Amino acid sequence: MTQKLVLCDCLGSQSVDPDALEKACGLSCTKPYTSLCLDQLDAAAKELAEGDVIIACQQERQVFEELAQELEVTVPGFVDLRDRAGWGEGDATPKMAALAAEAALQAPIGKSVDVTSEGTCLILADAAKPDTALQAAADLCDTLAVTVLLSDPSDIPTDRRFDCVTGAVKTASGALGGFTVKFDGLQQVIPGGRGAFTLTTPQDNAVSDCDIILDLSGSSALFPAPEKREGYLRADPAHAPSVAKAVFEAAQLIGTFEKPLYVRLEPILCAHSRAEQPACSNCLNVCPTGAILSVGEHVEIDPMVCAGCGSCSAVCPSGAITYDAPPVDTLFRRLSTLASTYRDAGGTQAQVLVHDATFGAEMISLGARFGRGLPAHVIPLEVDALSGFGHAEMMAALSCGFGHVDILISPKTEREVIEVQAELAMALAGAQAIRLLDPADPDALLETLYAGTPARATCNPVLPMGSRRQVARLATKALQPDAEIVALPDGAPYGAVVVDTDACTLCLSCVSLCPSGALGDNPDMPQLRFQEDACLQCGLCSNICPENAITLAPQMDLTDAAFTQKVLHEEEPFACIECGTLFGVKSTVEKITEKLAGSHSMFATSDAAKMIQMCENCRVQAQFHSEDNPFQGGERPRVRTSEDYFSKRRDH
Repeated sequence: MTQKLVLCDCLGSQSVDPDALEKACGLSCTKPYTSLCLDQLDAAAKELAEGDVIIACQQERQVFEELAQELEVTVPGFVDLRDRAGWGEGDATPKMAALAAEAALQAPIGKSVDVTSEGTCLILADAAKPDTALQAAADLCDTLAVTVLLSDPSDIPTDRRFDCVTGAVKTASGALGGFTVKFDGLQQVIPGGRGAFTLTTPQDNAVSDCDIILDLSGSSALFPAPEKREGYLRADPAHAPSVAKAVFEAAQLIGTFEKPLYVRLEPILCAHSRAEQPACSNCLNVCPTGAILSVGEHVEIDPMVCAGCGSCSAVCPSGAITYDAPPVDTLFRRLSTLASTYRDAGGTQAQVLVHDATFGAEMISLGARFGRGLPAHVIPLEVDALSGFGHAEMMAALSCGFGHVDILISPKTEREVIEVQAELAMALAGAQAIRLLDPADPDALLETLYAGTPARATCNPVLPMGSRRQVARLATKALQPDAEIVALPDGAPYGAVVVDTDACTLCLSCVSLCPSGALGDNPDMPQLRFQEDACLQCGLCSNICPENAITLAPQMDLTDAAFTQKVLHEEEPFACIECGTLFGVKSTVEKITEKLAGSHSMFATSDAAKMIQMCENCRVQAQFHSEDNPFQGGERPRVRTSEDYFSKRRDH
């Protein structure tokens, strides 16, 4: 059954053409209602009862969700056509059609794990103002199991509804439902006796677990990016509203919660290191929460600490880390659907505005309600992880029909990651087609969008399919059809390996450690081969090369040669002087012979020096038959047994 789009012109504040929308987006459209959330709520109930509907209103979403629950029917889908299109300037019908078609796409259900918090809460007190923490403990003790960490034993109250300890936090790790805290100088209260409480003997490296940490210490945060650490609440003890908000939030953190699994890791693809030699550490360098750790040849992601910013997936060169909430191919389908539907509906000069679900969505909504609204050619795309919108996603947008990509930066966005990715995307696109927007207010955002000249798509639209690397290459070929080799900025995940043939000895250590198989050898002769399409530019080959003969050249070869192996260096093999078997590299064997023959104790004689020029089989044979063969020796003495001792006794 075809999905139905339930339309509303919101008290006549926008113009909606149901016939044009139905033709363009393929959904069955109702006649535009006028007040669906109020006077026409009965009509909304009838539409919901029919099932499989999308309500063209986001503002009153809660009203329709509660109505669906009351009717015991499936909760409908939602799409915001008013703030994103209807309240803008220009012909909004093509954009409305694009947004409706996108809303009809089926997104896979994200993966998650259950996190249980039993309500064990540690409150860190400010040494100068312990009363703030003690009052917070008094407010929470009826809901949570509270322990307050104080600095001064004299601050311990007689109130035994919550526990108090003294000491200092040494380290802390974990997240909601699983914090582990290590203390120095930890002292606990001995509750018995008269007068002030006495304390236990101070204990260093004491370890305790808790579910929630409420940090009212006023000092440095215990974790990097503290606002992204679930279960860790931090407030300025001198600011009462902040403390009250943190206390309220802490009281809610008891029970079982769903923790999304934001990213997927394929360790076998990871190019972090090989044989204890460092290579790619991009994800480690950009992770704001410290959720990624090095564990030998690959990295490991703590899903409980991961906040889902997506930076790691944007910078991973191999695809070992991919954003999975939802998967990246879902985003590619959304981009393609938006562009193709807008184009089929008669829209031109499409431009995409990428934003997050909080800051960006609010900026667009306020700009529509109190300003000019978005231009008709600017299509908003809401993403869960703004930092995860990397160069591959930017290239996908440009190649499927958008002439320009604007990214609305939010205050919590890892801007450095997006800046690097935008620079790489513009190098691949060969044009300044990407812009980062950081407006002060909604009016400034709209002024920027209206001031720019609409850009037309520079290529025939392509369908972005495959991995992020494949999409980036496909899009680059579409955007630069005449280019053969595109130069890229340093640090790009695409490129060539340049070998100094004068320094290279063809030891092939780079081949044995290359994580992607871009470097290879030839079992029949001394050769170093290279396939550029597989190269991740991880740097392991240059790090491991004993002769420092390898350098990296960031670029993208758009010709078919990138998919085939080419010889970077080759030399004539050496023939064994005994059997003629080819082995080793002729120049290397000659250099070793020149350096060792006659000058090294092991190769002082001419016969010994000849062994350098023999294959491994002939070398063993020559060594075995030589006069000073170390394998030769006298007969081994017979092993003495118990019988030998007994017979000796009998003889005596």
